This record gives sequence, C-alpha cells and structure tokens, in this order.
Amino acid sequence: MASQVQKRPVLLQTVLVGILILWMIAAAFPFFWTLWGSFKVEGDFFSLADWTNVLTGEMTTRETGDAFTTEGYTGAWVQEEFWKAAWNSTLVCLFVVTISLTLGTLGGYALARSTYRYAFWFLLIALIFRAMPPITLVSGYLPVFFQWNIWGHLPTAIIVLVAINQPFTLWMLHSFFKNIPQDLDESAMVDGCTRFQAFRHVIIPVMWPGVITTGLFSFLLAYNDFAVTAMILDKQNQTMVPKIASFLGTTQTKGNVMFAVAAVVSTTAPLFLLIMFFQRQIVSGLTAGAVKG
Repeated sequence: MASQVQKRPVLLQTVLVGILILWMIAAAFPFFWTLWGSFKVEGDFFSLADWTNVLTGEMTTRETGDAFTTEGYTGAWVQEEFWKAAWNSTLVCLFVVTISLTLGTLGGYALARSTYRYAFWFLLIALIFRAMPPITLVSGYLPVFFQWNIWGHLPTAIIVLVAINQPFTLWMLHSFFKNIPQDLDESAMVDGCTRFQAFRHVIIPVMWPGVITTGLFSFLLAYNDFAVTAMILDKQNQTMVPKIASFLGTTQTKGNVMFAVAAVVSTTAPLFLLIMFFQRQIVSGLTAGAVKG
C-alpha cells in the first residue's frame, strides 16, 4: 500500500509532463512547419499530390538545384520591399508603446490614488470603450481623416491605436498601482519628495515588472493589428500584417504565396525572441497582485 501511495505522485507527474510536452509540440508545430516550408518553392509547400514533398524538397531541387532556397525571403524583402513595412511597424509600435505607457502610468497612478468616485466611473467608461470592436471606432474616424487630409499616414494610425489601447493600459496599470501600499508614497513625501518624485523614484521601480508586462501587451496590439492599419494606412505606408495580406491579393502570381510565407516567419520570429527575453518580467508582472502592504 505504501509503495502504491509513493508511486501515485510519480505517475501523476509523468502524465502531467507528457501532456505538457504534447501541448508544446502542438503549439510549436505550425510555426516550425511554416519555417521549414519557407525555404521551399510553392510546388512543394502546397503540394496536393504528396505532402511529404515539403520534407524532401523534390520540386525545390528541380527548380533551384538545391533542397532549400531563400527565394521567398529575397522576393519578400527585396523585390516587394517588405523592409519598408517592417520599418513602419517598428515606428508605429515604438510610438504606441511610448505614448500608451506614459499616459497609462500617470493616469493609472492618479486613478489608483484618487479618493473621488469619478475614478471608478472613468475606468468603467474606458472599459466600455475598449470592449467596442475597433472596426466600429475606425469607421467613425474616417470622415474626419478624409476631411483633414491625414488619411494614409503613420501618425494617424498611431493616434488611433493609442486611443484604442489606452483604456487597456489604464486598467492594467491601475490594478498594479492598487496593489502597491500607499504607505510608500506617504513615506517618500515625509522624507521630502514631491508627489511626482515619489512616483518616479519609489513607485515606478516597484512597478517595473507591471510596466514591462503592460508595454508588451501594448506592443502586441500595435504589432499584430490588421483592421486599423489596413483601413487607415495607404499602400506606401503599410505595416507588416497588411503587407502580408497584400501578397495574396485577389489574383495569384507565382511566388507571391511564398513571399507571404517568408514574411509570416519574419514577422513571427521577433515576437518569439521578445517573449523569451522578457519572460521573467512578464511572469513577475502577471503575479504582481501578490504584493501586499
């Protein structure tokens, strides 16, 4: 009986590890399959006759003389100038994250420390605004953008993405600030700090994991957005996600599908590296609710 009791946790642990491994394989398989296929030609990656052609590279070898080719990446980044879309995405994400975090930290801190009831109603209105589909908000912006002749430009997309993202950052940072004891502010001000100095030198260092977590979610919203950027930006100022969609289009040109596949890999890889680099801060930020006064 004692041996069975001892074996049960080991068996349970083995089952859990097995399920975790299977889940990781299932989650990672689409990306690695796409990564592998991005070095093949369209005839192999989308072969209807035999799916194993993507593994052997039969058509790739026949067309290029090698089992692997970088034609998809060359066509996307050089021929179709995907680097411009990557640069536009970098600018949009940089400004959206910077503006959202600046306004979110100041606003979240003010609302968390406010003793007035309007703070609750303000957050409630922000939540309702965030719950609305972005496409409905963009449709309301378009007549004004056309009238002012600012449609199609990156600053316009940045303004809209910040407006859509700001309620989320306010709620996230407000929750983090709520979990920081107010005694820290008061102690800093007793020592001679102003309210802003206490916020900058005392609260922000404690809040840093939460700021990074919120900033990452803001980055993902701007980086992966399609609806807003596709409707607001013109062809010359496209970001990466709408640019990938433009590779497919309504008419199929030989090679364009593989340009899209290579662009998808190029777009996804930085996200993977970013998550791996900030994984500790993300975990710390998501568990910041454990902080107690």
